[in-house]
Amino acid sequence: MLIGEVSRRSGVSSRMLRHYDSLGLVRPTGRTSGGYREYTDEDFRRIFQVEGLRTLGLSLRQIARALEDPEVTPATLVGDLIEQSEQRLAREEELLRRLRAVEQLRSPAWADALQIVALLSDLRSASSLRRQRAALEPGSAMPAEALAEAVLTESEPNAAGALRWALARTGTAAAPHLAHALESEDVQVRRRAVRAATALPVEQVHALLARAIHDPDPDVRQHAALTLGAQGSPTALGTLITMVVDGSNDVEAAEALGVLAGSPEGGHEVLARLQSALRTATVEQRRRITQALAELPADATAAALEELAADGDRSVALTAAAVLQRRTRSRTLPRRRDPDGGAHRQRAGHLSPGGDLTQGEDADHGGRDRQ
Repeated sequence: MLIGEVSRRSGVSSRMLRHYDSLGLVRPTGRTSGGYREYTDEDFRRIFQVEGLRTLGLSLRQIARALEDPEVTPATLVGDLIEQSEQRLAREEELLRRLRAVEQLRSPAWADALQIVALLSDLRSASSLRRQRAALEPGSAMPAEALAEAVLTESEPNAAGALRWALARTGTAAAPHLAHALESEDVQVRRRAVRAATALPVEQVHALLARAIHDPDPDVRQHAALTLGAQGSPTALGTLITMVVDGSNDVEAAEALGVLAGSPEGGHEVLARLQSALRTATVEQRRRITQALAELPADATAAALEELAADGDRSVALTAAAVLQRRTRSRTLPRRRDPDGGAHRQRAGHLSPGGDLTQGEDADHGGRDRQ
């Protein structure tokens, strides 16, 4: 077959066939008496091999190597192509993110657009200090999508804190991005998302955290529970009880239980759960539960604490007795007058690690200042 007929049958232009010939990629086996290129059936099959490999994205040099070098396997070439495609897609996605960020700005000024592009570059810098500074840039209108992406990938604590603060400033725009992240299969992404969610306004995070409370990862559940408990949501009760028993952020969990116990119904349920946990608790667990009972209303927990004051373990008994003693003293201490006219009880004491009562803290608040 002459080159014209080969071109018609294969769909490859005569110009490209001559180019293949010049590269040694597909050379016609023979020549006519007039010097024209003459292709055999084998040459024709090779043309289709070349075209097939081109559709995979291989360069002509890669195709020549694949057809001539017996050590080159399809897996090797395909692996290289996958890596190149991933890199190209990453560049395209980065460009798309920047375009969206500039579009969200909706500013007619090029200076504003260029500032956002510069901040986006800093957010992806290898320097954690630059990422932190970008998050704290005064007056910047960083899009919530870009900040959320940065929050969900940031591992350096200082930069992560700055990014969470910046994301919280975007208000309602942040919630959808965090909601999506809380469904991620990557546990690190979910952990970062729940930490960021706890910094958002209460009305935005309740629904997010109510889902996170059922996350299979304990770290995600605990962060959600502490925030929900501080908001008075009974959804967190089970996780908070588990945290006290297991000793995972048990002090913060006990404080959140104190908030939940603020209502009559909540106080009864919290007390019932803690008393139930006491039945099978170890010494260390009983000590933590006793400290948690100190956060609940005095009238509701008096009987439980009196029983614990007779516990067979001395440290548990001393802790319970100290709580009861502190409460008795707080009721009998005279109130003093502050210069501003406010009345406060005199300072009594707080529990030492051994259960003793020491001086120097506000008896009404169990040794912790709460605003």
